[in-house]
Amino acid sequence: MSTIAMTVDSFTAEIKKGGILFIDFWAGWCGPCRAFAPIFEGASNKHADITWAKVDTEAEQQLAGALGIQSIPTLMVFRDGILLLAQPGMLPASALDGLVADVRALDMDAIRREVAEAESQAATTTAAPISE
Repeated sequence: MSTIAMTVDSFTAEIKKGGILFIDFWAGWCGPCRAFAPIFEGASNKHADITWAKVDTEAEQQLAGALGIQSIPTLMVFRDGILLLAQPGMLPASALDGLVADVRALDMDAIRREVAEAESQAATTTAAPISE
């Protein structure tokens, strides 16, 4: 499978599809981005059951800004709508293949329980009053 171009308009729909999604945030002027592009494309062909998307940060500044992209290339990985990784910097092909294997091996039921617990704790946590 080749990569898809992701936009601010397609982002939410792609996340909601579920499954595994790798996103490469890049720009044409970025040397490391250009070096990572064939590695990312190669992985998309090797692991065709995964969705591989690219976000041109110059064209999609709103999306890059909303996701807090401060350095490129940045790789984001989602599985079943849950963000698992947001990492700047390029990866060699072997490391990207290893990351694919790690993401496939995750116990997503355990991850969903951890997310639910964290959200529950965040909802019940209140700031302590300041006393003098």
